[in-house]
Amino acid sequence: MMVTIGSVPLGPGMPKICVPVVGRTIDAITAQCRDLVHAAYDIVELRIDFLAGATTPDVSLAALTAFRRELPTAPLLFTFRTASEGGEQPASEEVYFQMLRYAIETDLIDAIDVEYFHDQHEISQIISLSHTHGITVIVSNHDFDKTPPLEEIVRRLIGMKHLGADAAKLACMPRSPKDVLTLLSATETVKSQYPHEPLITMSMGKLGAVSRISGEVFGSAMTFGSVKESSAPGQIDANTLQKILEIFHC
Repeated sequence: MMVTIGSVPLGPGMPKICVPVVGRTIDAITAQCRDLVHAAYDIVELRIDFLAGATTPDVSLAALTAFRRELPTAPLLFTFRTASEGGEQPASEEVYFQMLRYAIETDLIDAIDVEYFHDQHEISQIISLSHTHGITVIVSNHDFDKTPPLEEIVRRLIGMKHLGADAAKLACMPRSPKDVLTLLSATETVKSQYPHEPLITMSMGKLGAVSRISGEVFGSAMTFGSVKESSAPGQIDANTLQKILEIFHC
């Protein structure tokens, strides 16, 4: 069965473009949503960890409400990236999973990001709750310091799938061109084993930019572009990214 985020399928062909909203206030979130009017994107990621007070349910709800007021039909990926994986705020295990549950139960989101290196039982419960609400689950891992060995990248991506992820995501920082090749090779390895299940991978920074445009070749179903503000190093302007992907897709 095809995995979708809202009405957008994550399948073979040209990777879907996801753009982040990274406002630190509700007004900033609103303004960034309005900036997307003329942008090329398929999915929007609300990086709620950028928002001050995001771990408070009322603040999180206010952000989601503001987002939906501006973009009522946009496919929405909800993400709280913890500080340990390159995010803006720390969160205890209890607070982290409480936030995810609350976001799911609002029924205002289409997909949710769940970090892989948390309690596996809690992750399984989040996946089950998400599916009850018709929400797609991306299980993810981010390494802003290095690129793990190929075997470790493969192990993590397959581990995410075994947990029940609808899509497995891994992003890492290259220190050499060889690191970029390692990430791409690991992507192809896992995709060859799970040809009908979406993967999302990227090598970050300027060195890894090629990985953001080569998903159709190696098996990554989604890529991240930016509109004025970025959420990770190496993101390409979304409109430029679309043009490049269309050239690769011809």
